[in-house]
Amino acid sequence: MSRLNLDDFSDLIERPDSGTRRDAEERRERLIVPPGSLGRLDELGEWLAAAQAAVPVRPVEQPRVVLFAGDHGVAELGVSGRESGTAHELVRAVLDGASPVAVLARRSGVPIRIVDAGVDCAPELLPEDVVRHRVRRGSGRIDIEDALTLEEAEEAVRLGMAIADEEADSGTDLVVLGDLSVGGTTPASTLIAALCGTDASVVTGRGGTAIDDLAWMRKCAAIRDALRRARPVLGDQLELLAAVGGADIAATTGFLLQASARRMPVILDGVVSAACALVAQRAAFRSPDWWLAGQLSGEPAQAKALDRMALNPLLDHGITVGEGTGALLALPLVQAAAAFAAELPERAEKTGG
Repeated sequence: MSRLNLDDFSDLIERPDSGTRRDAEERRERLIVPPGSLGRLDELGEWLAAAQAAVPVRPVEQPRVVLFAGDHGVAELGVSGRESGTAHELVRAVLDGASPVAVLARRSGVPIRIVDAGVDCAPELLPEDVVRHRVRRGSGRIDIEDALTLEEAEEAVRLGMAIADEEADSGTDLVVLGDLSVGGTTPASTLIAALCGTDASVVTGRGGTAIDDLAWMRKCAAIRDALRRARPVLGDQLELLAAVGGADIAATTGFLLQASARRMPVILDGVVSAACALVAQRAAFRSPDWWLAGQLSGEPAQAKALDRMALNPLLDHGITVGEGTGALLALPLVQAAAAFAAELPERAEKTGG
């Protein structure tokens, strides 16, 4: 098998259909509700019509939450509010229906799929359908070593691509994307700092489980050290993911690229999915046209990444819990936009008297 070149996606990914978007805009002008009165929902309906290449837009009927799970070795440094190697507890909470995203998904009737790309636990602790794709147990400590080998990075990216194909083939019409990781905001912030050319202090946040000042300083130092390792490989996305990413991050990046190639819209959640999206944009500049930013989490790195991709978050409620929770909260807005665009009647044509 020849080595995967993520730059090849730039030729595979097309923009949503601009002609359809113009048709959707013209239809919006004819609706009984005055143009602009639905605010951003007008824009969302037109975006979705272009993504579907359909006017009127079709309802979003088969959404799915997809969560990539993994542990990050850098958590050993005390940069996370959670103990190192406990991502399996996050996975188990979702499976047991005892986490915020599980509660919300249950209320919304949206199924959840969890993919263990790099959780650091014995496989028997989790169901077979969750662990069967695992690339490795945990990812390396990115301040002093690579997160993955180049071969593992490619395997993880191909895993994400395969999951995207499975979802597209099964009829999923929109994905709510999130992560279940311990230590994941540190590599995510490192990737964003590297790709945006900023310092560690600019991107270092408090994480999903808020950390104190000492932990923040440790996290900032870890990102600074990881940045030194990231900068020499900025020209190769796969090498970058291997150096300072992780199995779950590489898999999410592959998922985003293949989802865009398959014309499957995605709602991004927090800083981890934003970092993966930024790497994917570096490989294929049209790919962000297929994504929505579900929420602003308050992580400085996420805000910087979204600004770089020109993605305007739908919600800003300060939700830092991760798991795709904020993105799932944004799903009803997208569904409402589709319903308005499709079901509101057009104005009656005036006839001469």
